[in-house]
Amino acid sequence: MDDAGALRAELADHLLGSGALRDSQWHNAFRAVPRHGFLPWFYRQLADGDWERITAGDPRWLELVYADRVWVTQFDGDDTVTGGTPTCSSSMPTIMAIMLEALEVHSGQSVLEVGTGTGYNAALLCHVTGSGNVTTIDVDPDISARARERLHANGFSPTCVTGDGALGHPARAPYDRLLATCSVATIPPAWLEQTRPGGLVVTTLHRPIGAGLVRLVSGGDGTGEGRVLPEDGRFIPLRAHALPPAFAGAGEFDRRATTVPFATVVDPASPFEFFAGISLPDVVAGPNRLAHSDGSWVHHRRAHVDQGGPRRLWDIAEDALAQWRDLGEPRRADFGVTVAHDVQHLTLGELSWPL
Repeated sequence: MDDAGALRAELADHLLGSGALRDSQWHNAFRAVPRHGFLPWFYRQLADGDWERITAGDPRWLELVYADRVWVTQFDGDDTVTGGTPTCSSSMPTIMAIMLEALEVHSGQSVLEVGTGTGYNAALLCHVTGSGNVTTIDVDPDISARARERLHANGFSPTCVTGDGALGHPARAPYDRLLATCSVATIPPAWLEQTRPGGLVVTTLHRPIGAGLVRLVSGGDGTGEGRVLPEDGRFIPLRAHALPPAFAGAGEFDRRATTVPFATVVDPASPFEFFAGISLPDVVAGPNRLAHSDGSWVHHRRAHVDQGGPRRLWDIAEDALAQWRDLGEPRRADFGVTVAHDVQHLTLGELSWPL
């Protein structure tokens, strides 16, 4: 076995040992599909925040490719810039494995992948269900073309489409499964319309606070029901679903004491963070700050907070924390997702919140 094969096997065995993989078909796929064939170069963030381009000529390249890490391959939708907002990446293999397992796809089933990216995930799907059953779509024509070339070079020939992933790809519908390797603020109706009744849609909710993986059972008519998955997952948003940045403002503000740490609200490791996101929709977090595009903001200063704008966001967060405790401290997997023709909700028992 060559160096790449050994590293590939080591990664696959790591995913199996960690519990991210359970099904042998995916274990075999990760052992067989060469991630390095889809990552001839990528960007690695340095401690100072700058980005370093790693290419196949770098002695660290192969080992880094097979690390269980996400690697950025594009910024700001522009292949010529180094640094900015990531707009394409090769996802962390652990999250890929979790989503592929959740998809429950079997050989011969048709799959639509939204967000082709490097093509690596599409290759894994092709290995399991067959290239002829996989359709993958990306909005960026350069990304789509590169992925098609790399897929063909590595022996895979799915249908590669350039277009708006939110619209799906009706020409090859209906699909048995739909996997979105990008995040969305709400579930695009086309995804559920193009997935067979009883078929599965797996994606990630794009929420600045409290993002999460979800799996829905399609009604076949644009409706569906499902659950938030217990595993966390954060993906680059579908470009139409990206939120503009919001920054803490200036001007008049109130100051008061607080005993709630900032991390309790915004840290993905906090069990409250998902519920905090429900109560603070579209609120963006920065270093010790929260802000909303309506001009509301918080600056957290350990023992006290400064709050400005039309709403007191930290008051909302603390009220939500009290409600969460009263509800028995539900975790993300306790929440359901319901998609009707005119409204989408997160649910907890008889409670519901609009997406």
